Amino acid sequence: MSTPFSSVALVCLASFIGSFGAVFLKAGALRLHRPLWSLIRNWQLAAGVLLYVVSSYFFVLGLRRGELTVLYPMVSLSYVFTLGWSRVFFREPVTRDKLLGVTAIILGIVLLSLGIR
Repeated sequence: MSTPFSSVALVCLASFIGSFGAVFLKAGALRLHRPLWSLIRNWQLAAGVLLYVVSSYFFVLGLRRGELTVLYPMVSLSYVFTLGWSRVFFREPVTRDKLLGVTAIILGIVLLSLGIR
């Protein structure tokens, strides 16, 4: 079984959407207070969960015709996107170690993609 480009594109889209889910979960977590009511009324947490659900939908669509061993590692692209979003939205530092990790992720995905037909 080979993995079509459409499956790769769907998984990459899922990773992109999922990275925004992480941003909204973090933003919602920053607004949490002790009472349960603050959890229920927290629209950022709800948006984060919704984005993860949408991301999962596209991931499942991508898995239908592709190889799991090729597609699942591509989910790690969400870490690459999240590094950028965390810098933009939360002013988190981009360190040398983080860049090395992202480079390793990208190299791994490139190596995996060499087997896609």
